[in-house]
Amino acid sequence: MASVFSRILAGELPGRFVWRDPEVVAFLTVNPLNPGHTLVVPRLEVDDWLDLDPALTAKLFAVAQAVGRGVARAFPCRKVGVIVAGLEVPHVHVHLVPISDLHDLDFDRQDRNPDPQALDAAAARLRAALTELGHPEAGA
Repeated sequence: MASVFSRILAGELPGRFVWRDPEVVAFLTVNPLNPGHTLVVPRLEVDDWLDLDPALTAKLFAVAQAVGRGVARAFPCRKVGVIVAGLEVPHVHVHLVPISDLHDLDFDRQDRNPDPQALDAAAARLRAALTELGHPEAGA
């Protein structure tokens, strides 16, 4: 059975994409910890990041770093937190969260009912920041 992320990639479910390339995508989560909370996901469905091919791992984290710079530019924060938990969806994904304090990474604080317009606006802000940083993948 395809993961929810594979279904988003296939267009079966909506996604607010901020990065698309042949191997990796990034989109906003529907349950953000803070505005701008983004998931970086390989197109290849693999459950555990330890099972990724080293080249794909390098690509995934290179994209996470580039998107993280966009998050830092687009959203007020002290840092961009990174988490690879992998318990909630059996498809590798890197969480990028604009943070000002460690409690900003507490998944018990997820917004379970975010305003869709706020999510759309956050995605547009992030795409604009990535474009300003020279990443055409943001407009894809």
